[in-house]
Amino acid sequence: MSDELEKLKAALKATEPAPDEGRKAEALARAMAEFERVQGSAAGARRMSDRPRKGAGFWTGATAMISRLTTRATLAGTASVAVIAVGIAVIGPNLRVPSGPRLEREVTTAPPPPASITEAPAPVVGEDRASDLAGGRARTDGEGAVADYRETVGQTEADAVTPAPAERLAEQETPADEPAPQPSATSEAEVTDELFAKVEEESAARAAPSVSVGLVAPSPVARDAMVAPEPDTEAYPEAEPNPLKVTAEAPVSTFSIDVDTASYAVVRSSLNAGRLPPVGAVRIEEMINYFPYDWPAPGDDEAPFRTTVSVMETPWNPGTRLVTVALQGQKPAEDERPPLNLVFLIDTSGSMQDANKLPLLKQSFRLMLSELRPEDEVSIVTYAGSAGQVLAPTPASNRAAILGALGRLAAGGSTAGQAGLVQAYATARGMAEDGELTRVILATDGDFNVGISDPGELKDYIARERESGTYLSVLGFGRGNLDDATMQALAQNGNGAAAYIDTLNEARKVLVDELSGALFPIADDVKVQVEWNPATVAEYRLIGYETRALAREDFNNDRVDAGEIGAGHSVTAIYEITPVGSEAVLTEPLRYGTPEAGSTESEFGFLRLRYKEPGEETSRLIETPIPVDTGEGGAEARFAAAIAGFGQLLTGATYLGDWGWDDAIALATTARGEDPFGYRAEAVGLMRLAESLSR
Repeated sequence: MSDELEKLKAALKATEPAPDEGRKAEALARAMAEFERVQGSAAGARRMSDRPRKGAGFWTGATAMISRLTTRATLAGTASVAVIAVGIAVIGPNLRVPSGPRLEREVTTAPPPPASITEAPAPVVGEDRASDLAGGRARTDGEGAVADYRETVGQTEADAVTPAPAERLAEQETPADEPAPQPSATSEAEVTDELFAKVEEESAARAAPSVSVGLVAPSPVARDAMVAPEPDTEAYPEAEPNPLKVTAEAPVSTFSIDVDTASYAVVRSSLNAGRLPPVGAVRIEEMINYFPYDWPAPGDDEAPFRTTVSVMETPWNPGTRLVTVALQGQKPAEDERPPLNLVFLIDTSGSMQDANKLPLLKQSFRLMLSELRPEDEVSIVTYAGSAGQVLAPTPASNRAAILGALGRLAAGGSTAGQAGLVQAYATARGMAEDGELTRVILATDGDFNVGISDPGELKDYIARERESGTYLSVLGFGRGNLDDATMQALAQNGNGAAAYIDTLNEARKVLVDELSGALFPIADDVKVQVEWNPATVAEYRLIGYETRALAREDFNNDRVDAGEIGAGHSVTAIYEITPVGSEAVLTEPLRYGTPEAGSTESEFGFLRLRYKEPGEETSRLIETPIPVDTGEGGAEARFAAAIAGFGQLLTGATYLGDWGWDDAIALATTARGEDPFGYRAEAVGLMRLAESLSR
């Protein structure tokens, strides 16, 4: 206890009046009644959560002792101590020690706030004094009560009180030529009255800042201090929307197919969180291909997929047409698929500790295990600061060992993505045998901060590794630091697909319902090329696939990588074309005319596809004309068009005219068709939510 406090204590004892038992009982009764009114009943009393800090103000320490009296018995037993402490605070500034110099008042500044409100331990009520002594520090009662009083009036120990300006201090100090006030005899009842009056005054004035001399008055802050959120470091691929092209100038369009679905799930996550998604997160082709379609499947003697082309009037522009190109893959019988070797490459870095990251990841892989066959094998590699194998190749039938390894995973450390990939590919090569399929499944939030972190470098590394025949799929988890650009680079160059898992239902869709399509390829390096007929098509634009564009010469180059189609997968692409002679043509004809069309006027264009059988080096070619009259595309094509419109509305595309949210909702609703899992109904709900948020 400081020398000044000792002097105050001695002065108080020198002027202490004779006790009055009647007044004392009255004071106790009034104190208990007022305590229950301010703090609540003893049964509902709130436990203190913040340990007092050294250097807290004296007034706060003295008055906060009331908040520590959480039962009637404790209140009765310690009321006198509280009265004495409050008496010092109330009469201390006006007290003159009879036989010594006047005690000068001090301006006390509160200690700096802690780095985080969560750093302070939460002591058990009544143990503060003992724990402080055990820690080697003798805490004064005034210090001990500071945080507790702030809790009483809804404040925290993180307050920082600025001393009053010098001129205000001068005004409030007792002038040197003015006699100091004489001490007065103050009863316990009067002190108690003043105490609770002060508590009520502080509670009523919580919104106003206060400055005191000699005593630390708490400044108002929220009861529950909010920790500042982590900065948003999400990254998405940068690609300009596909432009309108003049057929006479550029009649050929080439792209790689895409079966990723991550974009739709990220869009859904943003909308359900009450905000529109980042424009870069909206990839229309992934939104379209998120949904299963009932396109015609190939026969047993056909290629591994069947092509369907349809033409319909454009919903947002009657002067143009939508040409839908759809591929439907075969789905082999379950007993015909080869044994599967899976390497779970799991990001266990510190950024994965959130509930929607590593915990959801574990639940997702548990769902997947039930779909594996006994001859399949599983290995687990993790990375966080360094990489390591936590589960050697284990038969899928040994679920206890696999689940045990998953259950022991914990998040912490930096993100050594390169080391993890190297270890995973090495493990996969050791598991591979003839006639088996090997795949690495990377589960991460995409935050690679150790080793290779540039998407371009990752692309080159994965491109070299895919030559081993190992496929790479990427599952994204969590938001805030989701590196979608890196995930895309990995999946597109690793002969795999990217999905984003934000709920356990999405995990079931990706890893249970669509497991065969996600894990078992039926065609590699699938490329699409359309040659448009300038005699019938004046202009065209490909909706989406910006990150999958290929040069015209890449189509015949078998060394150029492209997308894969899995068992039972469907792929849908949509072109908007403007027929020759339509009033919707946006460009002027060339001054010197156009080249003669190389095909008849009965065709809009000519479709070519190239693909490789898994494990082969040479591609195969499929060709088919796109007739002018193919009939309406039916409900499947119209629903795909609705989703294409949905994506364009989210990105603010300029080709929609007056067509808006109501039109997209109406089109999707009428074209919903069969929807056994409710995915299409969910899309309609997301459109309605996006409409509200866009206002």
